[in-house]
Amino acid sequence: MNRIDFKSYSNYYRTFLFFMPILVLFSSIGWAQSPVSSPLGPDIDRLAKEVEGSVIEWRRDIHQNPELSNREFRTSKIVEGHLRKLGLEVKTKVAHTGVVGILRGQKDTPVIALRADMDALPITELVEVPFASKNKGVMHACGHDSHTAILMGVAEILTKMRDRLPGTIKFIFQPSEEGAPPGEEGGAALMIKEGVLESPKPDAIFGLHVATVPTGVIGIREGGAMASADRFKIVVKGKGSHGAMPWLGMDPIVIASQIVMGLQTIVSRQTDLTATPAVVTVGMIKGGTRHNIIPAEVEMEGTIRVFESKIRLKLHEQVKKTASSIAESAGATADVSVFLDGPIVYNDPKLTTRMIPTLQRIAGPGKVGPHPQLTAGDDFAFYQEKVPGIYYFLGVLPPGKKPFPPHTPYFFVDEKALIFGVRTMANLAVDFLVDFTGNK
Repeated sequence: MNRIDFKSYSNYYRTFLFFMPILVLFSSIGWAQSPVSSPLGPDIDRLAKEVEGSVIEWRRDIHQNPELSNREFRTSKIVEGHLRKLGLEVKTKVAHTGVVGILRGQKDTPVIALRADMDALPITELVEVPFASKNKGVMHACGHDSHTAILMGVAEILTKMRDRLPGTIKFIFQPSEEGAPPGEEGGAALMIKEGVLESPKPDAIFGLHVATVPTGVIGIREGGAMASADRFKIVVKGKGSHGAMPWLGMDPIVIASQIVMGLQTIVSRQTDLTATPAVVTVGMIKGGTRHNIIPAEVEMEGTIRVFESKIRLKLHEQVKKTASSIAESAGATADVSVFLDGPIVYNDPKLTTRMIPTLQRIAGPGKVGPHPQLTAGDDFAFYQEKVPGIYYFLGVLPPGKKPFPPHTPYFFVDEKALIFGVRTMANLAVDFLVDFTGNK
């Protein structure tokens, strides 16, 4: 692998990129399974090559016309038109702008679901490409344009093979993975609420995410792969007074400061970090109207990230107890609310082990490795709460290109990686159906 310049990179991705070559090396030892041969594999690869040009065109079009969460109107129309042209059963307006296509093969069961997210981010693009965003302040800075185009290509390939598919494939094009606008529902949770995992119910679900590691490298991890992403809000209620006479009030700014410091000890001193990584971050504090006025209350918001369900609930209670106790010790109160924004992205161990040989076959020797745990979250986790699922990472960093992480204005995708996404997703779907049918 090429040497990577870490200087302009975040610590988060520095760690990921540093360890990835080592993990890939170990993959050839610890995951030394014999890649399975698939009877339909050669045809999938041939058809993937044929559709590669279209996938790149779709991706560029969607990239140039990005749309924010719950507003993916144009993107969903492109997806809908493509699925209808293929002759699939199509359902639209699921969770506002979601699109679902159903491909029925030789049999109705088993059923495999494949998911791609479609929304962009409120970021101004700074990448110099001819198909840069035309929507000012909006950019596909997380690769969802690639995910959508890849799944459109998978749908086209598998439709041409429908007479040989021993089951059903459900294509889920999801809006609002990045989070619904204030006051709205959206994303995977709303799609599930509106029945996306019913009629027919999948036996498993697969998803991928592009990653800033070398093109052709695939990362996957059993168990907790990405952290839960929960939000908390703390309202510290004191007593306002003149800033020159603080003894007449009960200063919530000072109390909030003590709470911030107290929350840091939850991870550093109260959590067994040998069992799981964890994060408690205060990202926002609001309080006060003037330099010489002590306000009556202060609002704080933050995030809790963890990889184990039991520890997740424990951290919620610790946040509440810490904030309330510190406020009470100062004669004030703290109202604490914890919002369950996203569960843990949990890759079913048996399913992961079962499908790794497929990824190894497509990527080649030494190209599939255990992915480091990511404290970022993804609402793909909601599907995994209902059915077994795996979520893997697809390298999209071209040789010689500086690595910039997702959610930044310089995020870049190597389009040569898209065909790997198509091939891995299509082969995973077919191998699951074939293996599931053979083992029943």
